[in-house]
Amino acid sequence: MTRHFSRFERSTDLQRRAHRLIPGGAHTYAKGDDQYPVLAPGFIERGAGCHVFDVEGNRYIEYGMGNRAVGLGHGYQPVVEAAMQAMRDGCNFTRPARLEVDCAEAFLDLIGTAEMVKFCKDGSDATSGAVRLARAYTGRDMIACCGDHPFFSTDDWFIGTTAMHAGIPDAIRQLTATFRYNDLESVASLFARYPGRIAALILEPARNEEPRDDFLHEVKRLCHANGALFILDEMITGFRWHARGAQHIYGIEPDLSCFGKALANGFSVSALAGKREYMRLGGLDHIDKPRVFLLSTTHGAETHALAAAIATMRIYRDEPVIAHIERQGSRLAEGVADAARRHGVSAQVATVGRPNCLAYTTFDADGRPSQAFRTLFLQETIRRGVLMPSLVVGYTHDDTAIDETLEAIDGALEIYARALEDGVDRHLVGRPSQLVYRAYNQPPAIAAAVT
Repeated sequence: MTRHFSRFERSTDLQRRAHRLIPGGAHTYAKGDDQYPVLAPGFIERGAGCHVFDVEGNRYIEYGMGNRAVGLGHGYQPVVEAAMQAMRDGCNFTRPARLEVDCAEAFLDLIGTAEMVKFCKDGSDATSGAVRLARAYTGRDMIACCGDHPFFSTDDWFIGTTAMHAGIPDAIRQLTATFRYNDLESVASLFARYPGRIAALILEPARNEEPRDDFLHEVKRLCHANGALFILDEMITGFRWHARGAQHIYGIEPDLSCFGKALANGFSVSALAGKREYMRLGGLDHIDKPRVFLLSTTHGAETHALAAAIATMRIYRDEPVIAHIERQGSRLAEGVADAARRHGVSAQVATVGRPNCLAYTTFDADGRPSQAFRTLFLQETIRRGVLMPSLVVGYTHDDTAIDETLEAIDGALEIYARALEDGVDRHLVGRPSQLVYRAYNQPPAIAAAVT
């Protein structure tokens, strides 16, 4: 496979400008320079299907698909056309648009377990709205979230549980506790430790491991037995595990659930959905409980985004999107395992998770997770025309793209194997990438990103 140029002059110039103007140089931490090798495209100019083109004009097969927000493909025409048609008639009005009702009906009909929905712009607003509803309904102040799942919200109730909690009062931090996935005892112990205080538990239905021993159902049972609500965060699993969400796969009905990411194929739409008993507290009709100020957003119902969501949901309903991404993800998983065996690095590099939402491990020679080896792996796949912070596929990843990706991975693993023998520093250009959740920056990493 032809290698891409390893110099990114335009990106370097943009990085300097970006870091002067934007904290972190990007608007999402996962897209930051500290998450990628020095030899990485700094800025994307455009995308088409499963490909993206950087500002230098290099083309890459992309995985991650906009941090899992793009399920069909970049610039997917039926979705773009629906959004453009709505936009021509105006995108924001003084009163609700008809599309708000149309989208709500389409969403609730597709998901099947919820009775009401409110749309917003990002996942953090949806999960924080769910937390507020749970607190209002139960009259309690504490929230429990799954400590094995990396992100629920930018708001204080969650970020206070991470190492990056500067600016969050300790009193707020004390109102969120964590439990372990597939560890029912850790859930039960929370209710014992904080009797009558926990308003809700929130977790993803699954991530890299499947629920065991009816874990989700048992957590819901414990929640209801202790007067708490059961909330599922389907930002990632929704429109990947199944068109109806992972809750359909696992046969579980949450009290509240949150969707986003691929709901509108990259357009900004997220959703808080749930049973009427809880959702009505944000409405105008109830008189038995105080009103909840729930998700009042000027841009939450922009017509072009809702039109994109309707078009996206229609495609998931009518076309074999999930079957396709499962098949292509399975090919990737099998191909990575085969290449790792050939190069003798099966103990270091392997895929994890369901085929439709793959991640991968990068361990050092001693079997420890290694940011340096992760960075090397990214560097070498980028050099071969593949941008893969994960191996999350979309509907437009065709067989040719998968074949080219596996060829690139094979070449990258050859370098990985050499680095295990003679040291990763001999092959990695520049500093390793960093973990997002860290209390302090490391000056050399930031300096390398902007010089």
